[in-house]
Amino acid sequence: YFTRPIYKHMLGMPLTYDDMEGVDPDYYKSLKWMLENSIEGVFEYTFSETTSFFGETQVHDLIENGRNVPVTDENKFDYVNLVTAYRMTNAVKDQVAAFVKGFEEIIPRETISILNAAELELLISGTPDIDIEDLRANTEYHGYTVGSSQIQWFWDVVREMSKDDLARLLMFTTGTSKVPLDGFAALQGMQGPQRFQIHRQHADDQKLPSAHTCFNQLDLHEYSSKDILRERLMYAIENCSEGFGFV
Repeated sequence: YFTRPIYKHMLGMPLTYDDMEGVDPDYYKSLKWMLENSIEGVFEYTFSETTSFFGETQVHDLIENGRNVPVTDENKFDYVNLVTAYRMTNAVKDQVAAFVKGFEEIIPRETISILNAAELELLISGTPDIDIEDLRANTEYHGYTVGSSQIQWFWDVVREMSKDDLARLLMFTTGTSKVPLDGFAALQGMQGPQRFQIHRQHADDQKLPSAHTCFNQLDLHEYSSKDILRERLMYAIENCSEGFGFV
């Protein structure tokens, strides 16, 4: 499995800072915190990126004379976009270009242009065999219990899913369709082993489920019926299987 940015490069799709989550979750978390909080007096960043290769440190300006331009609350959005673009694209552009060129010699870009990144991942890596009972046995509940109506409905709906829909569910909630070799007890999160989680959200039949992929977390509203839960869940996994955060 490649990280999501690689599939996007293969499709010629633009990357966003959200794609950094699949490359470096800890760094992504710090960038997200930076965007949501004031950094005045907290960080002393400049519009530059420092890299180290074989003991040699290099400073790369993200804008002209960037190493002398401080990052502030007013320009931090520009900084986040520039630094993530550098890390995921500019710093590896030669390697990515060589890889994509080789791939396109086998499969032309126009052949896969109708796909999105999640669909290309499934096409290359294959649709996984998902053991629903293993997933259920390794699921944690927050605000719900095993006997909650919404949880019973959720697993009923999951058992009705096709193989492709199960893969979409896994991708929606964990960020990848990969099943751990040792089963879902070995599922990994941003900070190590992290089982699948379902968190209770307030009753709202109009809201879609949401996901936090770095925590393998599904936020499930207290839907009033199984049919509504099925409709909202299927819509979410079919149309919102990329990115991070709330749907």
